[in-house]
Amino acid sequence: MPLHQFRFACIVLVWWLCWRCSAAEDPSRTPDIWDYRVELQTVLQHDDGQFLWYHPRVAAIPAEGGHVSSLVMMTLQKHLHVSDFYSGLSVMQTCDLGGTWAGPVAPAALDWSRDGDVVVSVADVTPGWHGPTKRLIAVGARVRYGTRGQQLEDQPRAQQTAYAVYDPAADAWSAWQQLRVPDAPQFNFARSACAQWLVDPDGTVLLPFYIGPSATAPHIVTVMRCGFDGRQLTYREHGNELSLNVERGLVEPSLIRCGPRYYLTLRNDVRGYVTASDDGLHFAPICPWQFDDGSELGSYNTQQHWLEHRGALFLVYTRRGAQNDHIMRHRAPLFMAQVDPQRLCVLRATERILIPERGAELGNFGAARISDGESWVTVSEGVWNSEARRRGATGALFVARILWPARP
Repeated sequence: MPLHQFRFACIVLVWWLCWRCSAAEDPSRTPDIWDYRVELQTVLQHDDGQFLWYHPRVAAIPAEGGHVSSLVMMTLQKHLHVSDFYSGLSVMQTCDLGGTWAGPVAPAALDWSRDGDVVVSVADVTPGWHGPTKRLIAVGARVRYGTRGQQLEDQPRAQQTAYAVYDPAADAWSAWQQLRVPDAPQFNFARSACAQWLVDPDGTVLLPFYIGPSATAPHIVTVMRCGFDGRQLTYREHGNELSLNVERGLVEPSLIRCGPRYYLTLRNDVRGYVTASDDGLHFAPICPWQFDDGSELGSYNTQQHWLEHRGALFLVYTRRGAQNDHIMRHRAPLFMAQVDPQRLCVLRATERILIPERGAELGNFGAARISDGESWVTVSEGVWNSEARRRGATGALFVARILWPARP
């Protein structure tokens, strides 16, 4: 190549790289919009007035030995028809992407235990795969229940975070272990519950928590970095503490990494909030969730969760304004929309219903990546009255399979 052509090519390359960098940092640039296909499956149905299957969440265990599909493990619990009263943990699994399921079964290691008249369970569980050790970790809130199913704060640090470890090679679960957190008053109540969490490239685990001096104080959110050796999670450090002195404060945070940044969505009784971070520990001041037109999202007192696909960010949520005033806290239908990661807003034109409303609430759900081409959102119908049944609710456990195309 002649020298003048080489110089021209270099100039063009530098210009292109500068344009790409400036476009990536331009807050007015709209992200590439992804389309996708949704297949809705019903895994099981149960509504006998005694319990409902609840909090179904999944994690994929990568295939080995020539197997085409990953093993997908689902954790779920019985809601015992008293507010937030849950059984021990059960599991289901599929090796053919939901074509067939085994379970639910209740491993003895994951059952609740008794302390005199008190029942101790681990609720609000989210499983996740830890690739460096080839173990699955299930993380949830350790809760003490009284004889009527009420949550107790009857001893110091009654409500903490616990975890159990699944070894696929041995097909065995460990017993529940409590994660030891700093000995400071703000950790007297310390839950990583209903929380999406991450494994960083170095193998450390980032766990979002909501903490406080007691169960009744307005809660504060922080993210803890933990080590994991295949058997035990150990606290190393935590980031800044995010607070909001409104009702119960901030609870049930969920964390995701998209590109080089980390994003945190937070539940509050009045509205949902969002923030971002460069290191996964130190987050910017929170802001309310909004649509891109500046109007409020309308999600409140309910979880929101994330999905990420090839640098695109998505939020799964419930909200007001969907002809759903008859649903408790407007917790159905279940929506998904793409998020603008620069402006931290939901792109209204991308909103879709993943799981329709049938008279039951759908607020306690999970969202997880299954493979490069597929993500799942999982939820069970909360059937609390005959009106929900009249509208079609059956206590169904749904899996919404999101099938991604090759490109946007």
